[in-house]
Amino acid sequence: MTLTDTDYSNAASENLGRVEPAYFQCHDIHAYYGESYIVQGVSFNIHEGEILALLGRNGAGKTSTLRAIARMDDPALKRGEIWLDHKPLHDMKSFQASQFGVGLVPEDRRIIPGLTVEENIKLAQIAPPKGWSAERIYELFPRLGERRKQEGVTLSGGEQQMLAIGRALARDVKLLLLDEPYEGLAPVIVQEIERTLAQIKSLGITTIIVEQNAIAALKLADRAVILDTGQVVFDGTAQEVLDNEALRQEYLAI
Repeated sequence: MTLTDTDYSNAASENLGRVEPAYFQCHDIHAYYGESYIVQGVSFNIHEGEILALLGRNGAGKTSTLRAIARMDDPALKRGEIWLDHKPLHDMKSFQASQFGVGLVPEDRRIIPGLTVEENIKLAQIAPPKGWSAERIYELFPRLGERRKQEGVTLSGGEQQMLAIGRALARDVKLLLLDEPYEGLAPVIVQEIERTLAQIKSLGITTIIVEQNAIAALKLADRAVILDTGQVVFDGTAQEVLDNEALRQEYLAI
């Protein structure tokens, strides 16, 4: 059965106890890597401007869910519907989702070799820019402005993460997807990225963050979804997870 916008609005209202429709809806998605059944009927909603922490142990299906939302080829979405701002992402290719405003920051950052910071950002921009000009990105990340003529792959790990986030924002992002933004970074750099993400939150950008440092993600997030073996085992507020030690130990080992 294919759900209409009205169906989704009603479902979002019932699930969240709110009148307004959810900005993002992920309904019963199933995805495979080859023959491996990774995402097994995941559903959750996000309201505009919320940050959702998508959590779980290694192998729970977090990154696969993120990539399915971004409409990447792997994993292959076999069933389910994904809606953003009343548009069906599940009918889009990855480049169409990107053009529509889905900004994925992958764990490996994917900085393009041979291009400067400035060129990496310019390549990602839609034309003409709708608010996220290069200068606005440099205001958010002053260090990138200082290194705009430097080749992107020669930046430090933290600076590359800033560039990857800035590049995603350059698409006039509607939904920001962050896969392990703190991975491999020194604690002092993690704190800097945390401050930047707090700034992004203050701008009202709807965000999904996948992060092994669950406590850090929960402190930033409004809501949390926990996955276990490709299925949702918890959907509630971030504070509920922070307050529930038994839940954290069972599904997050913290």
